[in-house]
Amino acid sequence: MFDRKAFPLAAGFALSGAAAQAQTIDETINSVVGAVTGPFVNFIFSPFPGTSFPWIVLWLVIAATIFTLYFAFVQFRSFPHSIALVSGKYSDPNDAGEVSHFQALATALSGTVGLGNIAGVAVAVSIGGPGATFWMILAGLMGMASKFTECTLGVKFRNEYPDGTVSGGPMYYLSKGMAVRGFGGLGKGLAILFAIFCVLGSLGGGNMFQANQAHAQLVNIVGDYPGWITGVIFAAIVFAVIVGGLKSIAQVTEKIVPFMGVLYVGTALIVLLINYDRIGWAFGEVFDGAFTGAGVAGGLVGALIQGFKRAAFSNEAGVGSAAIAHSAVKTKEPITEGFVSLLEPFIDTVVICTMTALVIIITGVLQVDPETGNYLWNAELGRVETVGDVSGVALTSAAFGSALSWFPYILAIAVILFAFSTMISWSYYGLKAWTYMFGEGKAQELSFKILFCVFVIIGAAMNLGPVIDFSDAAIFAMGLVNIFGLYFLMPIVKAELNSYNARLKSGEIKRFA
Repeated sequence: MFDRKAFPLAAGFALSGAAAQAQTIDETINSVVGAVTGPFVNFIFSPFPGTSFPWIVLWLVIAATIFTLYFAFVQFRSFPHSIALVSGKYSDPNDAGEVSHFQALATALSGTVGLGNIAGVAVAVSIGGPGATFWMILAGLMGMASKFTECTLGVKFRNEYPDGTVSGGPMYYLSKGMAVRGFGGLGKGLAILFAIFCVLGSLGGGNMFQANQAHAQLVNIVGDYPGWITGVIFAAIVFAVIVGGLKSIAQVTEKIVPFMGVLYVGTALIVLLINYDRIGWAFGEVFDGAFTGAGVAGGLVGALIQGFKRAAFSNEAGVGSAAIAHSAVKTKEPITEGFVSLLEPFIDTVVICTMTALVIIITGVLQVDPETGNYLWNAELGRVETVGDVSGVALTSAAFGSALSWFPYILAIAVILFAFSTMISWSYYGLKAWTYMFGEGKAQELSFKILFCVFVIIGAAMNLGPVIDFSDAAIFAMGLVNIFGLYFLMPIVKAELNSYNARLKSGEIKRFA
C-alpha cells in the first residue's frame, strides 16, 4: 500500500489551508453541475413516472439482435476478412480519406477502450454479480453487427473536402441517407438531435468520466488532493494533442492503444495464472449468476441489466460515435470499414471487459456469505459488499492488488493511458458534431477544443455518481436517435454488402499487399 511518508510534499499540501480552499472548488463544481444534469439524466433513464427500468439498454440490445439476424451473423462470417483489411492487404493508399484502416480502428478503439473497461465493469459486477459478465459478453458479440451497420454508412455518406479532410458520422448519414430513402426532413431533424447529444456525450462519457476515474486512481496512489489539479494537467496535455486535428490524434492512438491493451490484458493474465486453480470456479459463477443470480440485485434481471448496460457503455455499439472516426478512413468501399469496425466490440468487451470481470471474481473481492454461498447484498449501498467497501476503479485496483501488491502502480499507468486516449478520440467526435451544427472553420474548432478542456477539469473534480449518470444518459441518448435512423438505412448497407461480396468472390476486388 502507498506510504504517504514517501511523498511529503503531497502529504503536506493535502493538509494545508490552500488545499482546503481548493477542496471547496470541487464541492461547488459538484453542486452546480449536478443541478444542471439531473433533469436530463432522469429523462433518459426514467421518462415514465413510477418506473426505473433502463429502457434505453433494451433499445440497444434489440437493435443489435435485429442487425445480427438481418445481416445473417455478418460479425462471425466476416471476421477473417476483417483481420485482412486491418493488416492492409486490401488498402489502396490513393483512396480518399485521412487515415488507414488500422489508424481508424485504433482511434475508434481508443474512444471505447477506456475506464468503462476498468471502472464500469467493476460497477456492473458489484451490482449485478458475476452473472453480469455473461450478458456483457453476449451484448458485445451482438453489438458487432450494430457497429458494422453504422460505420458502413459513415463512410458511404461522408463529406470529402478539396484539402483531403473528411467529415462523417451519423449527422451526415442521417441527413443524406434518409433523404435517399425519401425522409429528408426527418433525417435533418435526427441529425441535429444526434449532434446535440454527441456534444453532450463527448463532454460526459468521453471526457468527465475519464478524468474523474483517472483522478480516483491517482489519489489511491499518491494520497488525497483536489480533483481540479488533475483536471488542469490532463486538460493541458489533451489540448496539446487535439489542436493538431485527426491526424495528430491517430498518430498518438495507433501507438497508445496496442501498448495499453497489451499492458492491461497481460497483467490480468498474470493474475489469472496465479489463481489458475479458481478459473473453472469463476466461470461457473459467471454462468450460474447469469441465469439464477441468487442473492444479487434481484437475481437474473439485475445481472442481465447491468451486463447489457456496461457492454453498451463500453463498446458504444449502436451509439454512432465510432462511425465518426471510421468515416475518415482511406477507402472507396464503404463496406470495408464496416468489416473493420466490427472488431471493436470484440476487443473492447469480449476480451478486455471480460478480463476485468474475471479478475474481480477470481480474487474474491466480492464478499460471499460462508453459510449460504450467496454474495452479500448491501441494500443501503445498492450493491454487493466488497472488500474495503470500494467501487468503480478502486474495486478493480483492489482486485489486482490482492494478487500483485505492486499492481496499483501499473493500474495507475493504464488508467491514465485509457483516460487520455478516450478523451482525445471523443474530442474529435464532439468536434465533428459541433462543426456540423455551427459550420466548418478554425474559430469553431478552437472554441470547442477549449470548451472540451474546461470539462476535463470539471469531471476530475466531481463525485463519481453524478458523472457516471450523466455519461450514460448522454451516450445512450445518441443511441436512441442513431438506431432509429439505422432501421431506415439498413437496406442500403445490405445492398453494399451483397455488391462487395459478389465482387470479392469474382476476383474483381484484389489484394494490394
